[in-house]
Amino acid sequence: MSNPTTVSSKPSASVDTNTPLFPIREVARQTGINPVTLRAWERRYGLIKPLRTAKGHRMYSLEHLEQIRKVLDWLERGVAVSQVKRLIEDHTQPQNPSDSPWQAQQNQWLDWIELLAERKLDEGFKQAMALYPPETLCQHLLLPLLAKLQQHGTLTDGARVEQVFFLTWLRTQLASRIAQNNRLHSSSPLLIASLSEQAMEPELWLCAWLASYSECAVQVFEWPIPAPDLSRAAKRLKPRAVLLHSSQRLQLEQLRKLLLGIDCPVLLSGPAVSIHQEALTQFSQLTCSIDPLQTYQNLLRLNLLQKH
Repeated sequence: MSNPTTVSSKPSASVDTNTPLFPIREVARQTGINPVTLRAWERRYGLIKPLRTAKGHRMYSLEHLEQIRKVLDWLERGVAVSQVKRLIEDHTQPQNPSDSPWQAQQNQWLDWIELLAERKLDEGFKQAMALYPPETLCQHLLLPLLAKLQQHGTLTDGARVEQVFFLTWLRTQLASRIAQNNRLHSSSPLLIASLSEQAMEPELWLCAWLASYSECAVQVFEWPIPAPDLSRAAKRLKPRAVLLHSSQRLQLEQLRKLLLGIDCPVLLSGPAVSIHQEALTQFSQLTCSIDPLQTYQNLLRLNLLQKH
């Protein structure tokens, strides 16, 4: 963690100039909330009002960092950012809301998907990314949407078009943001490899997207490759870990051979973990999780990603 700085220029608000203050980029690094989101919270909702130097640069105190963590506590419980300021000012204790505001947003996105409205999705995602951290969007918007589309596809004729449209759009959006984030990181990457034969594994891309916002480069192999080739790729890339993902039944003997050829931590995610729940206990070196959020938490727990 970087040392705090002391502002020598006179801030716009009254403050002890010996108080440790942090520039917005350092706050983003410590909290995981990007500068665009911090500015949007301030301008649109009056949340987290920083001090200003004489030149107008935003500077944040330790109290501001604690306020940001309180905002995140509410967002993780499904509260809309527009409601957070009132709840904090009322000193309300965080609870799981019975009427989540995310339901309306999910329905709006489903309407756009039904209309195949790519531009609407682009705009909606851009606005959501400006207000919420990726983990919150994954939990309260993207994963519920994928579940609803899967259920919708089993009940409605023609829904396959909507599924393919949305999965294609989502993969494009996530891959673009991963590529942008990769340019900012030079440390050893996280290698994510698919073990499934089917195309468009959205949860694989969600795992990669979440990891890419934790100061970690991400390399994705979207299509399955033979175990010897994947082992050779791991030796060349020297990743911090290998994350295997599958939504289908695995060939456990092939998995065993693959694990023998990789000398860094290995994780397995996806529905395959549920399919082989008992059999996977024989692989003591393998850390398993079913969905992207669990996978992300496991990566943090193993210190393979930086917790903001």
